[in-house]
Amino acid sequence: MISLHVDSPAPEENPFRHEVEALFAPGGLMSSASNYEHRVEQQQMAGEVAAAISSSRHLVVEAGTGVGKSLAYLIPAALQAVRTRRKAVISTHTIALQEQLIYKDIPLVQKILPIEFSATLMKGRHNFLCGTRLERVMQASGDLFTRDQQSDLERIHEWSQTTRDGSLSDFLEQPESAVWEEVRSEDHICTQKTCGKNPRCFYQAMRKRVLSADIVILNHALMFTLLGDIEEQEARGSGLLFPNDFVIFDEAHTIEDVASRHIGMEVSQFGLRRNLHRLYNPRTKKGLFQALKNGTACQVVAELTPNADAFFQAIAGRCVFKKGREYRVRETELADGSELCAGLTRLAEAIKGQAAKEEDEIRQGELQDAARRLSEARRGIANFLQLESPEHVYWVEQYGRRETLYALRAAPVNLAETLQRMLFRDNTTTVLTSATLSIGGPEMNYFRDRVGAWDSRTVQIGSPFDYGRQMALHLVKSMPEPRDPKYDRALEKWIAHFADESQAHAFVLFTSYTTMRTAAQALENHFTQRGWRLLVQGSGMPVHRMVQEFRENPHSILFGVDSFWSGVDVPGEALSNVIITRLPFATPGHPLTEARMECIEAEGGRAFEQLSLPEAILKLRQGVGRLIRTKSDTGTIVILDSRILNKPYGRAFLRALPECPITIH
Repeated sequence: MISLHVDSPAPEENPFRHEVEALFAPGGLMSSASNYEHRVEQQQMAGEVAAAISSSRHLVVEAGTGVGKSLAYLIPAALQAVRTRRKAVISTHTIALQEQLIYKDIPLVQKILPIEFSATLMKGRHNFLCGTRLERVMQASGDLFTRDQQSDLERIHEWSQTTRDGSLSDFLEQPESAVWEEVRSEDHICTQKTCGKNPRCFYQAMRKRVLSADIVILNHALMFTLLGDIEEQEARGSGLLFPNDFVIFDEAHTIEDVASRHIGMEVSQFGLRRNLHRLYNPRTKKGLFQALKNGTACQVVAELTPNADAFFQAIAGRCVFKKGREYRVRETELADGSELCAGLTRLAEAIKGQAAKEEDEIRQGELQDAARRLSEARRGIANFLQLESPEHVYWVEQYGRRETLYALRAAPVNLAETLQRMLFRDNTTTVLTSATLSIGGPEMNYFRDRVGAWDSRTVQIGSPFDYGRQMALHLVKSMPEPRDPKYDRALEKWIAHFADESQAHAFVLFTSYTTMRTAAQALENHFTQRGWRLLVQGSGMPVHRMVQEFRENPHSILFGVDSFWSGVDVPGEALSNVIITRLPFATPGHPLTEARMECIEAEGGRAFEQLSLPEAILKLRQGVGRLIRTKSDTGTIVILDSRILNKPYGRAFLRALPECPITIH
């Protein structure tokens, strides 16, 4: 059933919209595709996308699971790109969706449409081998790398002779990062002038494919990296990445989080250490300055490296990590960074001086790039210590397994105005789509307000699935609340009960690694006795491999945290039970969440109702959406959080879920 809610007037009569809707109509061109099934919802969405991109307007469209969103935007995008020579840019959050678009959906569209068009996947520059840099590094490998690292370099060289893609995803056993950093493509070094004629410079080859393609696919992280800052965007004129392009964000529910990481600031201890070690590593006595035989510069770096580590340790000594891995900074001068900043300035100037003496253009570019990175780190440290941007929240973050390291981070508290100026300005066309953009009502004001899409047309399209027949919801009223001492034991009991009911075939979704590990340890014997495979996130297996193992083993239980609440697609009998252990409220102690809540309260609002609850509802909808992926899927959703029944706000969660039979235990 189609549900339509519009917050702006309908576009005027649009011939392209009617043309695209006719393609999706019964007997239309789409019906020639094998296994094609007419879906009114898909036809509606395709028409809305066609109207938006042909009239250069912005659109926010929520389309329920099963609508077939990718074909609904690919068909009008391909037609519009070819006819108008406007590049279509499609941004996704997950690699899985990128691969689906490139290897499945776009080849299908190319078969169906009576036009020829090209599409390519755009990856970040640092993923690609630069053949020019590799040739140079091979000549100086003894001064740059240890013996083990030289073995890695040799592997890269051998791989470079056979690889067609030239990116890290094509490398079965990936090399050490310190080696890859010296041969990967870098801005200002790997350029059209220096590498354009080198057949083994894979970034330049990718760049040529991108410039000639009608459709370009990339991920949100790269998208926001390439967008730059507001001033860069507003200087572009038309389009976001390319002149007069139009951009479609799929999995758009994630863009605020991704944008906050890329629009904010970060200086990490490991990153600064690596930048210094690339110049000279006092332990291995290798690096660029060693290759240049510049002993004075080597000594400068050797003295500065421990100062950098000491600075981060001094920062950490002033932080109390009570609420997790983050400590919010509210006062200036958390530590004295003057000595480190002065040292970074002197080193950057010394590098520029060395670069001025170099006649070799590649070597000169590498030195200038090194100076640029150190100058950016110095500016970031100074900004952080002075809390220069009052509209930002600042925090220190712990990370690392073998060694505890620290990062200085800052992000805007409210991204809406920034995103509005970047994504929804005049002379651009932006379409945002996802299955979960609303919080249960017939409007999307919450999402629109978060991302600054105030002037966008908004459309809600329901799912073609029959949830009343395909899905059942089980709630446990007697479940202790999460803070109750009896919670863990009860959680283990009910997970075991419902896993037994479904004979495995279950995702168990957690909001805490600690709770997940405790439950996994307690239930391992229970599952082993039944011959079931228990897969636990964080045990060393990559997420995509866990999903593959789950699909292939008919009796598996998968315990997962954040990565498995969205973007994971397991249709069929392999997954027939999704157990949600806790309503997914964000940890209020995270500095960014805390600052956003404070901002709402300062303006007279109620942070729980305006932020915490809507965010949790959106995430719960994502988790529930893992279960029913096709019209033939059936299964059970279990929510082991009694607050959904016992608290007034529980009704808001239930209203946001598909209508289906409910059993209360």
